Amino acid sequence: MAIDSKLRGCDLVKMKVVDIMASGQIKERASILQSKTQKPVRFVITEGTRASVEKWMEDELMIGSEYLWPGRFHERLHISTRQYARIVRDWVTSIGLEASAYGTHSMRRTKVTQIYKKTGNLRAVQLLLGHTKMDSTVRYLGVELEDALAIAEAIEI
Repeated sequence: MAIDSKLRGCDLVKMKVVDIMASGQIKERASILQSKTQKPVRFVITEGTRASVEKWMEDELMIGSEYLWPGRFHERLHISTRQYARIVRDWVTSIGLEASAYGTHSMRRTKVTQIYKKTGNLRAVQLLLGHTKMDSTVRYLGVELEDALAIAEAIEI
């Protein structure tokens, strides 16, 4: 869900079941209001993610939960961003990657980086991330002059 939604950790941990479910089904598309910008961002929930979330919804922890990622304690309605970071670290380590090279923000960046590499479409990435300024998206992706030149070389008029 983190990769599909491209949400910041603070927004991901606050996701509610109703944000992604309708009539007992996981939605193909969802919209979340970002806490940083107070603007909605829409995203596609891929088939694999929908299957994973359906399985997650069967967990006994989810019974009656308002939040998609419920906390373990009654006073904590959802997991914290710190707990999310621990989960990502443990997952990264379990698949044999160096934990220090990845974090929660890696999840946000993963899909848009691939979209940009495959299409060169900065505007699409800007919309998917919910950025208001293109220069923010350019900095976010680390687009450099070499990237721009490579795109220009590939286009013949």
